[in-house]
Amino acid sequence: MAEIDTAKDPKELREPIMAALSTVYDPEVPVNIVEFGLVYGLDIAPDGQVNLTMSLTSPSCPSAASIPKECETKILAVPGVKGCNVNVVWDPPWGAEMISPTGRKKLGMDVDE
Repeated sequence: MAEIDTAKDPKELREPIMAALSTVYDPEVPVNIVEFGLVYGLDIAPDGQVNLTMSLTSPSCPSAASIPKECETKILAVPGVKGCNVNVVWDPPWGAEMISPTGRKKLGMDVDE
């Protein structure tokens, strides 16, 4: 696979990065972090530097250290990414309303709420 020229179009990295993040799971939840609404923002600089803004379900989440590290590892594995910074934020606080319709369906929640 040819390396993406991020100086030309860093937006081409968005899809493969989101696909990589879709393989990250909280061990206690059978839905990936993207569908679970934990990814708040993804900024990609022209030089291939990626800044991920995300949250966790709570500050006391047992996976508070491992999930952001796994995100960083998977983002750095995407061809064209030159660096990664993962920012865990608590504002706005995560809530069940942030779960995508696909995630809600996988969790057996009413998707018409």
